[in-house]
Amino acid sequence: MPHYTPQELASYLKDGLLSFPVTAFTSDLQLDEQRYREHVSWQARQGVAGLFAAGGTGEGFSLSPEENALVVRAAVEEASDHVPVLGSAGGPTYQAVQHAQAAEAAGCEAVLLLPPYLTECDQQGLAAHVQAVCEATRIGVIVYNRANAVYSAQTVARLAERHENFIGFKDATGDIEAVTRVVTTAGDRLFYLGGLPTAETFALPMLQLGMSTYSSAMYNFVPEFALEFYGDVRRQDTAAVTEKLRRFVLPYLEIRDRRKGYGVSIVKGGLCAVGRDAGPVRPPLQDLTEQDVQDLSDLIDAAGIRPAEQSPKLSRV
Repeated sequence: MPHYTPQELASYLKDGLLSFPVTAFTSDLQLDEQRYREHVSWQARQGVAGLFAAGGTGEGFSLSPEENALVVRAAVEEASDHVPVLGSAGGPTYQAVQHAQAAEAAGCEAVLLLPPYLTECDQQGLAAHVQAVCEATRIGVIVYNRANAVYSAQTVARLAERHENFIGFKDATGDIEAVTRVVTTAGDRLFYLGGLPTAETFALPMLQLGMSTYSSAMYNFVPEFALEFYGDVRRQDTAAVTEKLRRFVLPYLEIRDRRKGYGVSIVKGGLCAVGRDAGPVRPPLQDLTEQDVQDLSDLIDAAGIRPAEQSPKLSRV
């Protein structure tokens, strides 16, 4: 049973940092459930406000429906006593509905609705996609605004009016005008979160648009730093944010940008660098080279942000 109504969940999540735990795989690319459970358990106790299981950083796009259901259920069992767990609903509409229903059955509080697979969509089609998922579950639904699923302000407003469990809008386009239209039109009916790659880079300006939170991939391997960064953003401490960007985030981006697909791979590389190896990424992604991992490890040490095994920190503001 969910701990929150959809609206209660939205109110809670908007004031805390969110993250997507990686999905652990064995050396032969099979799901490593035990290692995944250990990782999620650690993540849930570091002070984050919510965890999205089987999301982009969790390589949800590479999981079969059966694996998706297993990963989501494992995350709920390991973390839901500490933080809300949200599932991910991807693929064509029929599959997204299955993901959402499996997430609800597992005890998730909500799902992130990913873009439909490999098809162009107009606004009517996108609305029908969201409607099908909202009607198939009672838990909250957050849409992911990116790629072939870019929602107009009018579409978002109509969906919010028709579906009480439509609670959030996550943006990965960075289109300031379009996001402003969505936030202005839908207002406080939804909560808004940033979803651009390495969201810390954009967190401060996106806060000004009404995005009070974002999903942090680096929380996977440097959770204390990620929480401190989020606190600086919410206080609008420009000097502190700039210092952390210079000390770690921007050099981290230089490693991330060495190859396509490293946006996900570098997170597992970071876990390897801090001694919490979660295994390889699945193709078509490719793992960081040994030199890349060493460079990342050196950067973590130079920045002074190697994680400590200490009591959880607060993430609320």
